[in-house]
Amino acid sequence: MISADLGAPLEAFVAELVKTGRYNSKSEVLREGVRLVQDREARLAAVYEAIDRGIASAEAGRTKPADEVFDRLEAKYRAMAAATK
Repeated sequence: MISADLGAPLEAFVAELVKTGRYNSKSEVLREGVRLVQDREARLAAVYEAIDRGIASAEAGRTKPADEVFDRLEAKYRAMAAATK
């Protein structure tokens, strides 16, 4: 069992959510909050993993010159802009 001191502003907010019927209980509000934090942490971990893969790829020499990348992107977005006219 977890006991948490949320402080007056958050406690009032949680109580209002329950009072208005948005949630059935304070525990339900807190569970939803923890789920949201859990989801955010999972997304953040995926970002860090992608960064680590990118760094490892760069360190292994698997890179392209920036001019080549920028030229390709410029051509792509010019074509997209022309297609919308």
